[in-house]
Amino acid sequence: MLKALLLENVHPLSVEILADQGIEVDSRSGALDEKELVDALDGVHILGIRSKTQVTDAVIAASPELLTVGAFCIGTNQIDLRSAANHGVAAFNAPFSNTRSVVEIALAEIISLTRRMTERDKALHAGVWDKSAEGSHEVRGRTLGIIGYGNIGTQLSVLAENLGMSVVFYDTAEKLALGNARRVTSLEELLEVADIVTLHVDGRSGNAGLFGPKQFALMKPGAIFLNLSRGFVVDTGALRENILSGHLAGAAIDVFPHEPKKRGDQFESELRGLPNVILTPHIGGSTLEAQEAIGRFVAQKITDFVTTGTTTLSVNLPNLALENTTGVARVAHLHRNTPGVLAAVNHVLAEHGTNIEGQLLATRGEIGYVVTDAGSALEGPVVEALRSMEATIKLRVMGSEHTHR
Repeated sequence: MLKALLLENVHPLSVEILADQGIEVDSRSGALDEKELVDALDGVHILGIRSKTQVTDAVIAASPELLTVGAFCIGTNQIDLRSAANHGVAAFNAPFSNTRSVVEIALAEIISLTRRMTERDKALHAGVWDKSAEGSHEVRGRTLGIIGYGNIGTQLSVLAENLGMSVVFYDTAEKLALGNARRVTSLEELLEVADIVTLHVDGRSGNAGLFGPKQFALMKPGAIFLNLSRGFVVDTGALRENILSGHLAGAAIDVFPHEPKKRGDQFESELRGLPNVILTPHIGGSTLEAQEAIGRFVAQKITDFVTTGTTTLSVNLPNLALENTTGVARVAHLHRNTPGVLAAVNHVLAEHGTNIEGQLLATRGEIGYVVTDAGSALEGPVVEALRSMEATIKLRVMGSEHTHR
C-alpha cells in the first residue's frame, strides 16, 4: 500500500482524494525540521507540504521510497528541485489556485492603508474618537506599481484599473500588458512614479535582497509598500526605518524572513508596533476557497502520477500527459538524458519477449522520461534489467500483477 505524509494543515479534501485511491494517509498540523522529516518519511511514498517544511537534498537522499512531493501552495523554493529530479521524485504545486485570494487581500490592504484605517481602528479600540480626514486618500487616480507581472500581478492589474488606478509594472521577463497597464523598463523607473508598490515575485534565489535601502529611498515620499511574495526579498530593517522616518506612509507585509513553524508559536519581528503597518501571518492565499482548490488540484496531480505516471505540470520532471494504460503493464522509466536510452529500453523489452503497445518520451534538461505500455505482465528479470541500466534514475511498473517501485 502506498503511504502519504501530509504536513502543515493540508486541506482535508486532499486526504479524502488520496484515501479514495487506497493510499494510507498520515496528516499532521505543523512543519518538520530536516531530521524530523527524514525520520517521518521512512516507508513513505508521497509527501505533502506547504511553505514551511524544507525538503532538502539530505531529506531526498535519505528517502529512497519517496515518489513525489506536493507543494500545496504556489512556491516550490522550499524543495530542492534538482535533487528531487535526480532521485526520480516528481514535484507538483498549485500555480493558479489561490491567485484570486492573494489579489483580494492586496486590494483590501491598499485601500485600508491609503485610508489609514489601521490607525482609526486602533484609536477606537483604545476608546478614542479620532474622526479626521488627515492622511486619508482615495485610491482612484493613484498609481499602482506592480513588481512581478505573473498570474497574481496581472489579475491585480486588471482589478486595480477597475478601481480607477493607473498601473505600471516591471518584470524581468517579456510580459503582455493587460488593459491600460504600462510596462516600465527598470525597477527605478517604477519606484519614481508609483504611489503604491507591491511585490509579486517568485522564490528564486536571485530575488533575495531585491528590496533594500536603495529601493526604499527611490520611492515617492508618502508612498505605500506591500510584500505578499517571499520574506527574504525585503530588508525589513530598512522598511522599519522608512516607516519611522515618515518617508513611507504605510506597509502591508504577509511574508517574513523567519516564520514560526506552526500556528500559535511566538512571532518576533522588528515591524511589530509600527504605525499604519498591517502584518499578516502568511495568509495571502489562505481562504477556504483557495485552500480547497489547492487541495483538490495538488492531490489530483499526485494521484495521477502514482496511478498512471502522468507528470503534467510537474515543476521538475519532463511533462507527459497519460491516460490509463492501454496494455497489461505500464513501465515508467526516469533516466539521465543521454543518447540511446530509448533504444536500450526497447532492446531489453524485446529480449524478454515483451510487445510494446504504446510509448511516449519527453526530456527536460538532464532528465528523460519514457513511458511504455506493454502487452504482457513484466516479470522480475525484465524489471531488473531495466533498473540496472546505467542511465536509470527510477523505474516504476504499474498495472501488472506485481507492482515494482
